[in-house]
Amino acid sequence: MVTSLLLTGSLLAWAPPPTAPDPATTTTPEELGRTRRPGKDLTFFGYFFTRAEMTNVSPENDLFKGQIVGRLFGPNTTRTSKDRAVFLEQRFIPFFIYEPKVLSRHARIRASFEIDWTYGDVNNSAGGNFGSAFTADQVNLQTQNVEAEFDVPGTKHWYVDLGLQRLYDTALDPYRTVFEHMTLTGTRLNFWGSDAVGVTVHGLAGGQKIKLGAYQLYENLIQKDDDVALFEAATDRHLGRGVHVGGHVRYLRDASSGAGGVGLLGQGPASPLAGYTGAFRVPIPGGIESYRSHFVWTGADASYNPLLTAGWWGASAYVVGNFGRMLAEDPERPDHYDELFKVRGVAANARVALRYGRTPHDMVSLESAYTSGDADGITDGVYNGVITGNTWGAPGALMTSHGAYLLMPHAYVVNRFYAAVTDPSNLGFGLWSANLNASYDIVPNKLEVKVGGAVARSNIKPLAGERFIGGELNGRITWRLRPLVAIEAHAAHLWLGGFFRSPEVLSASSDEDLAAGTPQALPRNPWTAFLSLRWLMV
Repeated sequence: MVTSLLLTGSLLAWAPPPTAPDPATTTTPEELGRTRRPGKDLTFFGYFFTRAEMTNVSPENDLFKGQIVGRLFGPNTTRTSKDRAVFLEQRFIPFFIYEPKVLSRHARIRASFEIDWTYGDVNNSAGGNFGSAFTADQVNLQTQNVEAEFDVPGTKHWYVDLGLQRLYDTALDPYRTVFEHMTLTGTRLNFWGSDAVGVTVHGLAGGQKIKLGAYQLYENLIQKDDDVALFEAATDRHLGRGVHVGGHVRYLRDASSGAGGVGLLGQGPASPLAGYTGAFRVPIPGGIESYRSHFVWTGADASYNPLLTAGWWGASAYVVGNFGRMLAEDPERPDHYDELFKVRGVAANARVALRYGRTPHDMVSLESAYTSGDADGITDGVYNGVITGNTWGAPGALMTSHGAYLLMPHAYVVNRFYAAVTDPSNLGFGLWSANLNASYDIVPNKLEVKVGGAVARSNIKPLAGERFIGGELNGRITWRLRPLVAIEAHAAHLWLGGFFRSPEVLSASSDEDLAAGTPQALPRNPWTAFLSLRWLMV
């Protein structure tokens, strides 16, 4: 399941004690494993995560009992009820790094895999996300990354990565940067956050980080021009005193007409996948079978001390412009494509955090996000919202660094990754959100308590609904039992707003209610509580 990278992120985000070096530049499990095993060609480290959850959210379709991705109350059939779902989940992610001495350590290959399940699900079969029923014997190994990295000859701090690797919307090297640092800087993985096959170049020149990348998202038929490809150029520059500024340009060409993709959902702007992941699904006029898309994302970002390791306050912000167009083949003139609509969207995010105590966990943070929306879809020939990687993957973009659990998705998941808003576009209606979080180390680096709140509204009012999406309260207690081992208790409650009275938002609404614009009954408010154990093995 592609949400495996979320817990991979949790692995890298483990906060060090305040006396540790800056984790943004020096401490990753890869480097930690290498320094602790000098002279070894092969390095292993792993991540074990298990949790026991009780919630009133569950899928109505039994086909989704093993894994759920996407928007709450969306086509994935996740609904709230008076019943309580109680279950346990487990995940293990092993990482291997082979760096042969015979090549003077100028090349290395990385591989990471994933094994996860719900306790007691199925056995004696094949398929991911299952395998813990009585007698087990399940074939369930899933591949995350398999990529080779080469040092550029005659240079220092320049690397070429080739193969299945991390695709993150950041200029920072995902294999040499703490995950949390990437979720609090750049565009915070809100537009692209998954895995993809391709080639990337990372380098450092005069304090300027540079990243160039080319990825083949979908190949489809090798003899036809029906691929999906993404190209990127991103940079980050240290201006001194902890201040960083960056920028990026990304271009995606989609000639697939929705071919390929996740299961039977397909992929692309007009696919059912977009509706599942909470992105904007383009309504293709009848009779059109072939279409192509060209999208561009360009933006700038800035940050200062985002992890609160170099001072008492930190901040970050970004602004992104999303442009492009979609072309549809004329049914009466084969190979002739006419413009269906243009894209003109914008997104912005800002965060500020204050450290008031002895450790980076003694902190308060406030952030706000905005994305433009569109009231009439593409009927006027222009879509004024944004498009993200969730249009091509499940999920292909992440919104997990805000601290919410149900209003927006949380990172500590195994097989169930859902929330009221799972894509910045918010179905194309746009979004404004605010998140406030506060934490305190009762026992420094041992016992932490955290409370948080979040609110969100739609920038466009849906049919027969309201703009207010909901408000959430949440809390967490963390006990760091041993170095790199933590036991946690989490809880969250979401109060739904009138946004969910709209038949456009509730996918279970009848066609008659949608046509008549009939307001729907507000679903029960979702809640969750779970215990978890995290163990990083190095």
